[in-house]
Amino acid sequence: MAGPPAGAVETRPLRVMSLDQCGDQYALALAPDADLALSPRADDPDSWMREAAQGRRRTRPTLETAIAFRPDVVVRYWGGDARLLARLEADGVRVATIDDATDFEGVRRNIRSVSGALAAAPRGEALIARMDARLRGAARAADAPKPSALYLTAGGFTAGRDTLIDAILGAAGLANAAAIRGFAPVSVERIALSPPARFVFGFFDQTRSDWRGPGRHPVVRSAARNRVAARLPAAALTCPAWFAADAAAMLKAGR
Repeated sequence: MAGPPAGAVETRPLRVMSLDQCGDQYALALAPDADLALSPRADDPDSWMREAAQGRRRTRPTLETAIAFRPDVVVRYWGGDARLLARLEADGVRVATIDDATDFEGVRRNIRSVSGALAAAPRGEALIARMDARLRGAARAADAPKPSALYLTAGGFTAGRDTLIDAILGAAGLANAAAIRGFAPVSVERIALSPPARFVFGFFDQTRSDWRGPGRHPVVRSAARNRVAARLPAAALTCPAWFAADAAAMLKAGR
């Protein structure tokens, strides 16, 4: 299943297989000239690179598919079962795993790791430079006050410290109103009794997802009236990637 041996003359494009939607984003951005086998969700509405995925091969992330495609590099975040991953390792296929990131330095590490596996370091550095430029544009002045905001999904969850959401809020000059670590549900009752000064909504554009979730409750809608700093699309939030900086820019534009 692995590519040609070291030193062999490469007569075909690099074969890159993505095992999940997050892997799709990295493969499309860093290896657009490769022979790509993307996941079935590569062009879904919550895919940041969905337009670039148009017309590309999409396959199920199975062992049988990998055997038939014979990838040189596999890119994954969470995708791939134990049988597939064991076979890839045994066959010497290079697997680039995207790690969870709780800050933008973690995103930079992901970009450098995957771009290195794809022999696309210059593209990776260009992506980091673009991300950093977006972050500079989203930042408030150092001495400016940081208004508080509560991040809330349609399913009724928020994000506190040690999450990329927290880093996005901070990059846009907002203080996180969730005094927790990680992710946790927020009760409708809490919002009714003590509504935050402002909300940042996430994943509300996915109308078929959590359409009856706590975040869509009439009490929440009432509390959020004239208090929504921004509505972040799912496509900007589904993967620890460079477009988290675009989410910060959206916050600046909406605040």
